[in-house]
This record gives sequence, structure tokens and C-alpha cells, in this order.
Amino acid sequence: MNMHGFMTPAGQADEQEIGMAGRAWAWIVERRWLLGVVVLPTLLVALYLFAYASDQYESEAHFLVRSSAGSVAPAAGVSAVIGMVTGSSGASNEATSVADYLTSHDAVERLRHEDRLVDRFRRPGVDLLSRLTPANPTPERLLRYFRKQVAVKYHSDTGITVVEVRSFNPQDSYDIARKLIQIGEERVNMLNTRSYTDAIDNARRQLADAEAALAISNSQMTAFRRNRGDIDPQASGQAQLGIVSNLTSQVAQARAQLNAMGGMISHSSPQYQALAAHVAALQAQLGAQNGRLAGGSRAIANDISGFQALEMRRGFLAKRYEAAAAGLERALQQAQEQQLYLVRVVDANMPVKALFPERWRILLTVVISLLLVYSIGWLIAAGVREHAA
Repeated sequence: MNMHGFMTPAGQADEQEIGMAGRAWAWIVERRWLLGVVVLPTLLVALYLFAYASDQYESEAHFLVRSSAGSVAPAAGVSAVIGMVTGSSGASNEATSVADYLTSHDAVERLRHEDRLVDRFRRPGVDLLSRLTPANPTPERLLRYFRKQVAVKYHSDTGITVVEVRSFNPQDSYDIARKLIQIGEERVNMLNTRSYTDAIDNARRQLADAEAALAISNSQMTAFRRNRGDIDPQASGQAQLGIVSNLTSQVAQARAQLNAMGGMISHSSPQYQALAAHVAALQAQLGAQNGRLAGGSRAIANDISGFQALEMRRGFLAKRYEAAAAGLERALQQAQEQQLYLVRVVDANMPVKALFPERWRILLTVVISLLLVYSIGWLIAAGVREHAA
């Protein structure tokens, strides 16, 4: 029966049904490429996204690595270029290293053993395409999956590092984000300790070397004085010079008196002989004092030379010790001033609503991409047909 109540013969009705099915099939055959390339994949993707894909919750935290020496200037623009050239971009390098560390093998292994990372990414009910598949993944597989779920971004214009964690449970995302911040703080403390230790140990080693060298020099000075029996050869030399000068003057005066007396009295007179003996005695004493001053290996002149060499070396080592002590003090001060610390700008949040996967955005992207593929294929096929005709 048709819609207007007229009776339709059985054979005519079958022909109409066959005609509709044929037209539908012809419509499908005519648009088979559009259906196969665009419609069917889109339906499959939509079915997966809206009927099968598990919800994912994101927790986000922000932190800043600063130096106690003052505010850290953001490494951007000209400052960044200067920092790259001079290698002195301050705490921004440390912030970058901390951000890099949070997505490293070490951080992932620590989360795996201390925070049940594998279990969190393998919760029951999570779809097979999104979950971490192996129950005991290799470190490389786990790191690759971790980097897909966790993003740590350092923004050079603000100096802020953003940690974004996605998982299939709000509490998991929150716990992993907080654990990463804790690991970041410990990393900063470790960098402080290493920097402090390196700087101070080097300064202390230099001071110890200078102190040991100065002690050896003092021992050599003491041994020299003990062997020579003279505390200060320079002072002894000055005193000896005074004695020699005085004797020289006395000898000159005595000789003058002797010459004057020799012109007035006989050389055999007792007075002349006594004065001549006095002159000879003075000359002998002068010769002895001159010999002590500059003659032989035990002469004061030799003592002064050796003493001056030791004194000069000890003075050099004393200055070296003073410089090393000042360097240690300066290193201590700089190490205290350059201490880094992590500032939590935004603490990790407890997510409430699942923001991932972004179903509509993904579906729209898939549709546009498939349409582009189909259009390109259609244009190529049309060109081939036209060329063949």
C-alpha cells in the first residue's frame, strides 16, 4: 500500500524496494572514497574518544630558582645573548638544569621506587591506548611514557618553571607534581652543597699548601740560625761593620801618632816601641774583625746572603699565605651570597575536572586532516582522469 491509500501490486512494491536499495548502494559506491577516507576513520576516532578513552587529570605547579645574592634577572633578549657569550647567566642556568633534571632518568627512577610511578600509570580501568602497557617497563620505555605525561617548561622571559602532570586519577597527578617539586628543591640544595664544597675546598687546599710551605720556610730559617749561632746575621753584620769602622779609625790615629813620634824621638825608645806595638795590635784586631766579616765560609757576609735568601722566600710565602687566607674568606662570603633556593610560585593543585583528552579538538583536527588528504587525493585523481581523456 502506498501513502495515498491506493493498493500497489506486489511485484511493483518489490521493484520499488530494489530500486531504493540500488540507489543507496550506488550512492555509497559513488562516495566510497569519501566514506572510506573521511567518514569511517572519523567515526572510529569519535567512538574511541567519547566511548573508550579514559579521562586524564592535570595538576600544575610553578616554581622559581633564585639566588640569595639578589633578584635573578630573566635571561631573555640581549641579556640572554650576553649570558650565552659570557657564560654568566646566573641562576637561570641552574633553573634550566633543574627543569632538565626533573624529566631525566634519575628523577623517573626515583619516582618509580619512591612514588609507585608505574602503578599510577597502570590503574585498572584505564584504556589500553593511554595506559602504560608493560607491568615492568624498561627504564627507557618508562622515561618515554613519563615525558608524554609530564611536561617541565622553563620560561626564559619570566624565569618561572612550569610543571604539568597528567594521569588518570586526580590524586596521582597531585602527588606526582608535589613529588617533582620536592625533587627540584633537593636538586637545588645539592647544587648549593656542591658549589659551596668545590669553592671552599679549593680555597682551603690553597691555604693549606701556603701554610705548609711557610712552615717549611720557618723551619729552614730556624735551622739556619741554629747552625750559624746568630739570630739576625743582618744586625750582626751592621754591628761588625761598626766595629771594623771603629778599629780602622783607631789604627789610622795610632799610625798618625806613631809617625809623629818617630820624627821626634828614636825608634828604639820605649815610648815609640810601645806605640808601635799598640798599632800592630790594632791592625791585628782589625784584620781579625775583617776576616769575620768577609773571609771564609763562616763569614758574616755569607750568613747575610743565606739569611736574605731565606728571608726573601719567607716573605713571599707569607704574602702567599695572606692571599690564600683572604681567598678563603672571600670564597666563604661568595658561597653564602650565591646560595640558590627554590620559590614555589604556584603550588600543585588538586584537579577536579578531567581536561584531557581534548576530545572535540582532537576530533576536529582529525576531520580537517582527513578532508585535506581526501581533497588532495581527489585533485590528483581528477588530474589523472583529465590527462587520460
